[in-house]
Amino acid sequence: MRKVVISGLDTSTLPTLSHEQSAELLKKIRCGDEDARAYFIKANLKLVLSLVQRYSSRVENPDDVFQMGCVGLVKAVDNFDDSYGVRFSTYAVPLIVGEMRRFIRESNSLRISRSVRDVAYHALATREKLERQNTSEVSVEQIASEMDLPPERISYCLNAISDVVSLSSNVYSTEEDCLTLMDQISDDKVSENAWIADVDLSRALNVLGEREYSVIEKRYFQGKTQTEVSKEIGISQAQVSRLEKNAVNTLRQSMS
Repeated sequence: MRKVVISGLDTSTLPTLSHEQSAELLKKIRCGDEDARAYFIKANLKLVLSLVQRYSSRVENPDDVFQMGCVGLVKAVDNFDDSYGVRFSTYAVPLIVGEMRRFIRESNSLRISRSVRDVAYHALATREKLERQNTSEVSVEQIASEMDLPPERISYCLNAISDVVSLSSNVYSTEEDCLTLMDQISDDKVSENAWIADVDLSRALNVLGEREYSVIEKRYFQGKTQTEVSKEIGISQAQVSRLEKNAVNTLRQSMS
């Protein structure tokens, strides 16, 4: 039966529509038939449910997300225009998901200023409008031009309302192993060449005498001045300077 009960609704009782039935109901809805509208919304609640499953792990109560998805569904029904030649589900999914994500964002402890959110939501609406007019993907520059705002402002506001993702989130998992987002992040500073250079440096340092090694360690690894080193070792600054120069020359020769 694949029965699911959410927000007091038994999904196994929901009707299923064929493409032809959907088209017929949409015609009646455009003519103002409220019964057809109510039945069409009810028949598409399973679409909302299928999308709720994406976000059920992010909230304590999936019923709330389902209800916000229903808001998006109603907006889709009231604004759908089949003259664009797309299926209703293709048009409805972004609106349903948008309402769900907006609810999750506003329920988050991370607060975004009202002005930033207003610009972001206006940008999303503008993108949707431009996508209806163009077959190609809409760029941030096009949205900015339409809104008469700098592209940097649009990018900043859209990024601000993006969902927060944990570095511990699973990217792939099996019974034996688990791959997290953290595992996929690379560090350009820790490269093969950098590792080889560290190995070469370690070998070269072993060639130095005890005093020269001490001077290099304090000067370049601890960041101390020659005056500080001279006081710690108990020799003059001039001697520290000579030891440092000799040590550096030795390291250059060893690593060349």
